[in-house]
Amino acid sequence: MSDAANAGFRSWMCLICGWIYNEEEGLPDEGIPPGTRWEDIPINWTCPECGARKEDFEMVEI
Repeated sequence: MSDAANAGFRSWMCLICGWIYNEEEGLPDEGIPPGTRWEDIPINWTCPECGARKEDFEMVEI
């Protein structure tokens, strides 16, 4: 990917346990390829650490 394609990746933190989803890294073990934007994560997806729902995440700057 070019630098332009990588621009703007964000991270989302679980407000319950603090686990962080990084859009650039994705979650390959869960079938979510690198570069998957938060809005493209299925609504029924849950935190791999604590099972919190997607709505329990908040965008964070790291």
